[in-house]
Amino acid sequence: MVAQARAYEHGEGVARDAGHAVTLYCAASKAGNPEAQFNLGWMFANGRGVPRDEAMAAYFFDLAAQSGHEYAKRMLRFLGPPGDMPDCMRPPIPPVEAQSAQSQESESAETVLVTGTPAQRKMIELLIRLAPDYGVSPRLAVAIARAESNLDPAAVSPKNAQGLMQLIPETALRFNVSKPFDPEQNVRGGLSYLRWLLSYFRGNVTLVAAGYNAGEGAVNRFRGVPPYPETRGYVRRILEQFKKNEHPFDPRVTDPSPELTRILANKVM
Repeated sequence: MVAQARAYEHGEGVARDAGHAVTLYCAASKAGNPEAQFNLGWMFANGRGVPRDEAMAAYFFDLAAQSGHEYAKRMLRFLGPPGDMPDCMRPPIPPVEAQSAQSQESESAETVLVTGTPAQRKMIELLIRLAPDYGVSPRLAVAIARAESNLDPAAVSPKNAQGLMQLIPETALRFNVSKPFDPEQNVRGGLSYLRWLLSYFRGNVTLVAAGYNAGEGAVNRFRGVPPYPETRGYVRRILEQFKKNEHPFDPRVTDPSPELTRILANKVM
């Protein structure tokens, strides 16, 4: 796996594909391979095919250093503290948890597979199939996809948000999406982000929707839904379709927002 990742990183015998290299390196890193961990740290430290990210670099160098990798130990001297664990390194939600999240919503394909073109219905079926794997309600997943792209896997926004779930390049990279116009890969990236937001905002759908539209940083900065007309309208549409403001979440995915207590003390909208 490391050899394949290195080939894609450098374009040795295959077309260079940094996104696929990151995916392979991350899988090998999760399995405990220190060379993969070091190589990922190097990519992020130097911006080799990915945006430069010192916190992410420090995270992977730290993993490699813990296994005795000498060069990783040296690199840590030049970097700040490690960043949060990336999504690709987290254990999958056990199937029983995903199933319980779905059963708590009492949802089936019929409750969200509403009228639309054959192409739109195909995308809805994909969302319904994949959402439980991420502990995300199919109804919420479909609501987000409708609001984002009207279920168009080829959609591109003026801000270069791409595909069915409208992932900007930074979010696509963050959740290991190398082919944003591939419907399944795009949906998995969007669902990974929703799972993270649900954990970060502890299941508050208003904040999750606002974070998906404007970014979690904006929600923290304004301590609630940002005062952007687009975001406020977006949140209303999601709540109208999802019909609840609470959603099950996995607290292991990430720590809660440092502003969450203050946000909830105010009116979030």
